[in-house]
Amino acid sequence: TKEKKKKKKKKIKETSSTRKRVMSKIALVDDDRNILTSVSMTLEAEGFEVETYNDGQAALDAFNKKLPDMAVLDIKMPRMDGMDLLQRLRQKTAMPVIFLTSKDDEIDEVLGLRMGADDYVKKPFSQRLLVERIRALLRR
Repeated sequence: TKEKKKKKKKKIKETSSTRKRVMSKIALVDDDRNILTSVSMTLEAEGFEVETYNDGQAALDAFNKKLPDMAVLDIKMPRMDGMDLLQRLRQKTAMPVIFLTSKDDEIDEVLGLRMGADDYVKKPFSQRLLVERIRALLRR
């Protein structure tokens, strides 16, 4: 229908190489405002649409209305931590999830992956590598 075509046109962005690509919506959930700001700016510069949330409960409330294409979650957050949020997400979706966290013990990484995270990135981190990990998961 015409309405569906209009919606698709809104999601297409012209890149510097004049190729068209569909913008993916990324949810970034972290209680550190500096990370929310810097990572969202980087992702937006790479052509992603970004929604930010500073705790797991706020993200879950938003996800109950509309799911993003992918989520990047901190583990240690107020109200609902990233592990609890991931557990709730996995009950209804298989969307890609990356943990972005300062928890750097091997057991935390193993637990995060076993709970259903697709990747685990330890802080401090390379924003360039995070972008490429996001792209790799979205290609699947």
